[in-house]
Amino acid sequence: MMRIAGYNLQDAKRVDIALTYIYGIGRKNVVDILKKAEVESSKRVTVLSEDEQKRIQKVLEGYKLEGDLRAEVQANIKRLKEIVSYRGSRHSKNLPVRGQRTRSNARTKRGKRVTIGAIKKEEAAKTETAKKETK
Repeated sequence: MMRIAGYNLQDAKRVDIALTYIYGIGRKNVVDILKKAEVESSKRVTVLSEDEQKRIQKVLEGYKLEGDLRAEVQANIKRLKEIVSYRGSRHSKNLPVRGQRTRSNARTKRGKRVTIGAIKKEEAAKTETAKKETK
C-alpha cells in the first residue's frame, strides 16, 4: 500500500485514478505528475516498484496537498472576509459567491427550506390547547 500526503492509495486502482483521491490532485495534474515521474498511468498501485513510488513522491513534494491546501483555502476566505470585499461578504452570509441567482435557487448553499405557518389542523389544535393550559 502506497502512502502519499497522509493518504493511503487504493491498491486495486490504476495509478492515475488512485492519485485523484488525494485532495488537490485532479485528472489534469495526474497526467503532468506521471509524465514528470516517468510512470505509466495504466499501471496498478500494487505493481509500482519502490523506485517509481519514490519518483512520484518526489514530484508531489512541489504540490500543496490535503491539509496544507485546505488551510490555504480557508485562509484566503478569511482574508476576503476581513477586508470586507464583496466575495467575503457573500461567504460570511452563506450565499453563492460567483454571481449565481438566489431568487429561486441556491438551495445547496442556503440549506434546507424552513416552512413557516404551514401546520396541520391537528397540530394547531394541540398547540392552542397547550397555550391555554399554561395560562
